Amino acid sequence: TPTEITRVVRQSKFRHVFGQAVKNDQCYDDIRVSRVTWDSSFCAVNPKFVAIIVEASGGGAFLVLPLHKTGRIDKAYPTVCGHTGPVLDIDWCPHNDHVIASGSEDCTVMVWQVPENGLTSSMSEPVVVLEGHSKRVGIVTWHPTARNVLLSAGCDNLIIIWNVGTGEAMISLDDMHPDVIFSVSWSRNGSLICTACKDKKVRVIDPRNQQITAEKDKAHEGARPMRAIFLADGNVFTTGFSRMSERQLALWNPKNMDEPITVHEMDTSNGVLLPFYDPDTNVVYLCGKGDSSIRYFEITDEAPYVHYLNTFSSKEPQRGMGYMPKRGLDVNKCEIARFYKLHERKCEPIIMTVPRKSDLFQDDLYPDTAGPDCALEAEEWFEGKNGDPILISLKHGYIPGKNRDLKVIKKNVLEGKPAKKVEPTAPKNEAKMEELLREVKSLRDLVTLQERRIAKLEEQVAKVAI
Repeated sequence: TPTEITRVVRQSKFRHVFGQAVKNDQCYDDIRVSRVTWDSSFCAVNPKFVAIIVEASGGGAFLVLPLHKTGRIDKAYPTVCGHTGPVLDIDWCPHNDHVIASGSEDCTVMVWQVPENGLTSSMSEPVVVLEGHSKRVGIVTWHPTARNVLLSAGCDNLIIIWNVGTGEAMISLDDMHPDVIFSVSWSRNGSLICTACKDKKVRVIDPRNQQITAEKDKAHEGARPMRAIFLADGNVFTTGFSRMSERQLALWNPKNMDEPITVHEMDTSNGVLLPFYDPDTNVVYLCGKGDSSIRYFEITDEAPYVHYLNTFSSKEPQRGMGYMPKRGLDVNKCEIARFYKLHERKCEPIIMTVPRKSDLFQDDLYPDTAGPDCALEAEEWFEGKNGDPILISLKHGYIPGKNRDLKVIKKNVLEGKPAKKVEPTAPKNEAKMEELLREVKSLRDLVTLQERRIAKLEEQVAKVAI
C-alpha cells in the first residue's frame, strides 16, 4: 500500500543535498599538483587559506593561497619550501588559521606560521622542526581541542605526539603497529585515537596511557589500504576492501568490535576511499582517489545505520581533496559542505547545498559547531585532562578573531640532567641565568620576526608608493 512505501523512504533533510562545482574563474588554475604516490588528501583548507602540495624539484613544497586568490596562479608564486624531500601530508591548526603542519619524506615534521595576508615571498624557515621519526612522515593531524598538540605517524610505524609549544616529543607509541599506518583519527574530545594499519587491524588507542583499548583484526579482508575515523558518538567508521576487491564501508562500536554494526559493499574501483565527516549533521562524504565522484551517507542510530544519500559526479578524476571546516561555509546559501578538488593542474571548489525556500538562517542545518578556541592548553592535556570542543553559533556567519602568534620556547636539553656538585649558592644563580638566557633568546627571536615583518611592510609600502 502507498502508506507503507512512504514509510520506507526515510525522512532526511539531507536527502536533497546537491553538489555543484564553481565556475571556472572561481578555480585556482595552473597548479602543478604533487605526483608523489601517497594516499593523503594533498590539500588542506580553512576559512582563510587553501594549501596544496605541489611538485617541487629536489625538495618538498606546498602552496598557501588566500581563498580569494582564484584564477591563474603565477609560476613564480611563492611556496612553503623548507623540506628537503617531498611533502606527504599537511594539516591546518584548528585553533589558529595561520598555522599549518607538514610531514615529509625527509623524516621531519615542520610547523609554519603564514603571514596575515598570505605569502609575499617563499618561506623556508619553519617556526619549529620536529625531529623524531627515522622514516618518512606520511600523516600529521592536530589535536581537536588542546592547543599546540600535534600527532605525526611515519613509515617507521611510529606515532609521536608533540607539544609544539616546546618542540618536544611527549608521547611515542612505538610497539603498537607492526606495519605501515594508513590513517590516524582523533576522537571528538581527543582522548583517544583510532588507526588503520597495513596488518588489516583497526585499533582504538588511549595515547596517554599507551594502551590499545580495542582492536579488530581483518576489519576489511582486502589487501588495499583502509581508513578509520571516529564519529561524534564514539563509534568508528571504516573504509576498505573485501576479499573480492570490492570497496566497503563499515561501522563499529569500540566497546565490542567482534562484529560490525553494519557493512556496505560499494563497487570494484581500486581507489582508496577518503572519508570526510561532519559531526554536526552526521554526514560522511567519501572521495575515492582517482574517482570522479563524491558519495555521501547519513549515519543514524536506526538500521541500516549508514544511509546512502546521493552522489556528486563529474567528468574529471580527483587527485586529492580539501574539506572546509563548518565555520568557513556560507550559511546564507545553505551550504553544508565545501570541497576543494585537486585535478592535475587546478583546484576546483565544489559546493554542497540543501535547497531551502526561505532566506532566514536555517538552524536545523547549522547546530552550534566547533569554533577556533581550544578547550585546553597542551600541558593540561598531557597531564590527563580532557575538554570537549568549544562550540560557536553560525547564525550571523563566522567572524574570525585575531590569531595569536605561535611561540615556541625550546626546552633546554640539559635541564633534566642532574647537576654536578657545586657550591650551595650556585643552583639558584644557574636557574636565574637559564631564565635570563631564555628571555634573551625569546626577545632575539621576537626582534627577528619584527624585522622580517617591517621589511615586508616596507616592501608593500614601496609597492603602493609606486
